[in-house]
Amino acid sequence: MDFTFTEEQQAAAEAARAVFSGVEPDAVPSPALVPGAVAEDIDRPLWAGLAAGDLLSLTLSPEHGGAGLDLIALCLVLRESAKVLARVPLLETCAVAMTLQRYGDQELAAELLPGVGRGELVLTAGANGRTGHDPAELAVTARPAGDGHEADGDAGDGSEAVWVLDGVQSAVPWAQAADWIAVPAHTGDGRAVLALIHRGHDGVTIAEQVSTSGELFGEVRLDAVRIARRELIDAAGAWEWLYALLTTGTCALALGLGEAVLAMTSQYTGKREQFGFPVATFQSVAVQTADRYIDLRAMEVTLWQAAWRIATGGSGTLPPAGDVAVAKIWASDGVRRVVQTAQHLHGGFGADTDYPLHRFHAWAKQIELSLGPAAAHEEALGDLLAAHSLD
Repeated sequence: MDFTFTEEQQAAAEAARAVFSGVEPDAVPSPALVPGAVAEDIDRPLWAGLAAGDLLSLTLSPEHGGAGLDLIALCLVLRESAKVLARVPLLETCAVAMTLQRYGDQELAAELLPGVGRGELVLTAGANGRTGHDPAELAVTARPAGDGHEADGDAGDGSEAVWVLDGVQSAVPWAQAADWIAVPAHTGDGRAVLALIHRGHDGVTIAEQVSTSGELFGEVRLDAVRIARRELIDAAGAWEWLYALLTTGTCALALGLGEAVLAMTSQYTGKREQFGFPVATFQSVAVQTADRYIDLRAMEVTLWQAAWRIATGGSGTLPPAGDVAVAKIWASDGVRRVVQTAQHLHGGFGADTDYPLHRFHAWAKQIELSLGPAAAHEEALGDLLAAHSLD
């Protein structure tokens, strides 16, 4: 198995390191010291920097002003973003844009995607459903307009309404800052579809929620929201593909955060002395950090396996969803163990709000549980194993 990155992918990672080099994790108040969100908006200067560095258009096709790279390149950039706790919806925007480009109405894609690449539009996705425990598409219903419940009407943009949406998506990342929100829904015949809804659309209300990491999320409520046909993606597999992109990207965030925390721990234990020696030289400390290094390498190899399956359509015994589940199991458990060990080896200093480790711990917990904890993906993997022959 060869995980060597192409020159284009390596260039994307280098560009990301340059953009993120000036980002300070302490640029906003500590989530431990404020009762609500740490900020009311995303990091707009950083968002503009990502656009200027052509990183928002990285995975867009050349016809939309992009570089035409794949999920692997995006994960390399996300890995770098997590090392500085970048407060931008890079994953959500790129994943929704990739899904619209692949499955959506091409006229709508031509209208929106160039603006996404220039940083003028922010996209996000509701992938947690109402509670975070049930499939997200079950939290919203999509029915044809005029199906007996009500008369046909306007979609809000002057076109005829074709679909009507009702339901709730909880914990939508940076929903208040997004221009468009991708919302999974289910139809009367049980199909999963994906709706693209403008934040200011009639019938859309957003209630403030605060994530574990202190970021402003939103509960998006849809009350008879009427959309045009082109704003609903009903192609088979579209929602599943977006979910796979989001989950795999979350694994990349976990890897980058874990690597930053292990480096922070190594620096601290190399300087902190007890009995006249750096604590890093103590066997118990060395063993714990070595175990966490193994966690990171397992997180890395499972991430690239999942990203490769999605990006290339490579074959395997199980569908790509199996590789995604394995990657998220390692990401969730691994990032938790890394930050717990870091806190232990830092002692009380790790909880000091003047030191950034506590921020990484909060972000790690958010990433661990986002799109399902390890147990949820273990169950999904078990279902896949039961459904597919391994002969």
